[in-house]
Amino acid sequence: MKTKAYLFIVLASVMWGTSGLFVNFLAPYGLTSLQMTAIRAMGAAIFMGIYIFVSNKRLFRVSAEQLVLYALGGISMFCTQSCYFTSMQMTSVSTAVVLMFTAPIFVMIYSVAFLGEKLTPQKTVSLVLMIVGCALVSGIVGGLKVNIIGILLGLLSGIAYSAYNILTKIQMRKTLNPSTATFYCFLTSGMLAMVFSKPQGIVTVAMENPHTILLMAGLSAVTCFLPYFIYTIALKTIPAGTATTLGILEPMAATIFSVVILGERLSIASTTGIVLILFAVFLLSKSKEE
Repeated sequence: MKTKAYLFIVLASVMWGTSGLFVNFLAPYGLTSLQMTAIRAMGAAIFMGIYIFVSNKRLFRVSAEQLVLYALGGISMFCTQSCYFTSMQMTSVSTAVVLMFTAPIFVMIYSVAFLGEKLTPQKTVSLVLMIVGCALVSGIVGGLKVNIIGILLGLLSGIAYSAYNILTKIQMRKTLNPSTATFYCFLTSGMLAMVFSKPQGIVTVAMENPHTILLMAGLSAVTCFLPYFIYTIALKTIPAGTATTLGILEPMAATIFSVVILGERLSIASTTGIVLILFAVFLLSKSKEE
């Protein structure tokens, strides 16, 4: 069961790594980052809603306490994406990626302090290797653009991402259904994105370019609905810190997709980063902690 959970985290990371492909195809149509965030979250909420409606309608029922917990998860999800995209615009993609993936540090600290998880030497080494590898893969080495506000927003996206993981872990410890939790998180995040974006622009793009509807559906399903769903299931089995650390495979996957599909060149630094990350995953998989 634990092996399956690890595979779910890796698969989720690979799917998250396809985000750049969908953004690359949708951006030329004039969609803003917030609009794509809205498409991603609301579309995922619709997919999850359909799944619940078909499988078990009773999963829509939640108590006031559960709804608050789900809403907090949705707010964390929205803050992660919005701060990440804004930081990307104010600094650079590489800087924003690495800053967001400081999340494992915050999760580890919280998990050890409040959730009773142990910070083993093996986890510590794998975490350090992953952060260094992520920096190399993203290109931050030698390409950092200094913008204080942008850097602070990037760190905030990492904190928000860690908060989502922690809140999800709390939800799972309360034996709450992952489908219900994910649905209300998507819905909250999507509604917030709709408020701060201009949803009419999304409709205009879809009407003028009908083929973009498939890209929008893919953005929702492949980069949000499916990965978050299986990620939430995995958190029932493995520690939040471990899950978030494995999630750092996303930038590596994004780099590989950019090389193979978008024709970008893979530098020596990126190759070295991939090797470090894979070695870190190997160390983490050998951890004896339950």
